[in-house]
Amino acid sequence: MFDKTMTFSVGNDRQTEMKILLTGVYDALKEKGYNPINQIVGYILSEDPTYITTHKNARNMIRKIDRDELLQQLVKSYLDS
Repeated sequence: MFDKTMTFSVGNDRQTEMKILLTGVYDALKEKGYNPINQIVGYILSEDPTYITTHKNARNMIRKIDRDELLQQLVKSYLDS
């Protein structure tokens, strides 16, 4: 039963999780009347959590995303499209 090499990818799960979290943060910021893009960029550049509202637990959600990993995915996505 275990005589064959099995592969799996955790990367896709992590990308999906980051997208769900980031979308939730974006929606919460928009709902509160902020410019979500500006607020998220401010957070990414400074790592200052006060850029992100606490509404709908957005501040805690953004902290679950590794900034370096997020930047890698953003650049990759931008260049792939």
